[in-house]
Amino acid sequence: MENLVFIIGVIGNIISILMFLSPVGTFRRIVKNQSTEDFDSLPYICTLLNSALWTYYGLIKPGSYLVSTVNGFGVIVEIIYVALFLLFANPKMRKTTAILAGVLNVGILATTLLYAQFLLHGETKINVIGFFSTCLNIVMYSSPLGVMTTVVTTKSVEYMPFLLSFFLFLNGGVWTLYAVLVADWFLGVPNGMGCLLGAVQLVIYAIYRNPSSTQPIVEDLEQGSQTQPLLPPQL
Repeated sequence: MENLVFIIGVIGNIISILMFLSPVGTFRRIVKNQSTEDFDSLPYICTLLNSALWTYYGLIKPGSYLVSTVNGFGVIVEIIYVALFLLFANPKMRKTTAILAGVLNVGILATTLLYAQFLLHGETKINVIGFFSTCLNIVMYSSPLGVMTTVVTTKSVEYMPFLLSFFLFLNGGVWTLYAVLVADWFLGVPNGMGCLLGAVQLVIYAIYRNPSSTQPIVEDLEQGSQTQPLLPPQL
């Protein structure tokens, strides 16, 4: 059983790394155009906070080093993404990104870690961090709901990257299996939801990926008439 858990965990690490790297194409576009266009920074800010908490959870829970390693990688990647938003966003988005990153990635993260480190101990510390991480994971996996609504409304998949949806589905499925094997519901609940939502995104993508149906929308985007953000600006 231990060997199976390790293998599933390694597979989960590989898929998670691919998931963290899946927006690279989007950020290559941002750097090339010197603009974040209508993409939203909120998903990356939330993912940064989420990855940081899961890294800490993996460090304090015995036998969960596979959770901490991959999320530590995620922290580095998401910091780069947020930094690119701060560099290339318009003044309004840059201000919003800076405020959200300051509140979530500095204020809330530091407060949570200091509270857990100095005021909580043993199993209580693990449970509190696990609960917070689970809630944030649910928020992270639920964040594409806004863009799914946009896809259905505009019949365009322009702002719903396929690779991100695909790896969210795979990532959720593998980590759900890992959670079942190690009996960790903190991992199982949000990743089970992530697998389900990822599957829904893939179905929506398959329905609206037809170029003939999206061409008018693409033309509108080129003319600057499409102002719908990647994800809703609020949780």
